[in-house]
Amino acid sequence: MTIGFRRICKLVVPITGNVLCLSRAQFATVKMASANVDYKAASSIHEFTAKNIKGEDVNLDVYKGHVCIIVNVASQCGLTANNYKQLNELYDQYAESKGLRILAFPCNQFAGQEPGDSEQIACFISDRKVKFDMFEKVDVNGDSAHPLWKFLKLKQGGTLGNFIKWNFTKFIVDKNGVPVERHGPNVDPKDLVKSLEKYW
Repeated sequence: MTIGFRRICKLVVPITGNVLCLSRAQFATVKMASANVDYKAASSIHEFTAKNIKGEDVNLDVYKGHVCIIVNVASQCGLTANNYKQLNELYDQYAESKGLRILAFPCNQFAGQEPGDSEQIACFISDRKVKFDMFEKVDVNGDSAHPLWKFLKLKQGGTLGNFIKWNFTKFIVDKNGVPVERHGPNVDPKDLVKSLEKYW
C-alpha cells in the first residue's frame, strides 16, 4: 500500500511542529529522561547518568565500590559557607583513605539561591578549591526533577513528605549504590562521619 506525499505531510508536519515548539527546558527534560532508567525500577544509583559541571555525561557506575554523599547545593544560601567548608574537609580526609566520593548537584528551587549558569558555578567552586564532583544544575523536586533525585527520595523518604525541603539535603549511598541514609540541611557534614563509618 502506498501513501501519497500530501498524506505523509499531514502526518509529519504536526509532529515536527510539536517538537519545534518544545522549550529548551522541556527538550532537556525529554533528553535527560530518555538517557536514564525508570527510577521506580532502579536498584542503585549506578544505573543512572548525569551531566557534570562541564556538560559531560557521567555514568554513575564509576562510583561502584565507593561510599558516596549526594547533596543538593547552592551558592547564596545561609548554609553555603559551612557546608562547603565541611564537605571539603570530609573529602580531604576520607577520599584517599576510605574512598569517599561526594556528588554535588546545584539546584535553584529554593528561594532562587543558585541562580548562576554552569560557568559561574564552576568559578564559585574554583574559588573555594572544591575537589569533589560537581554536576550540572538540576531540579530535585517536581516532575522536572532529575531521575536520580526521584530515586533517592523514593528509597529514603523524608519527614512530612519525601520532597527535598531545602538546600544541602544529604544522602549517604553505600558501596553497592544503595541509598541508606538521608540527613536534613540542619545536619553538618562533619556530623555524618559516624554514619559513614558503618559503610566503609
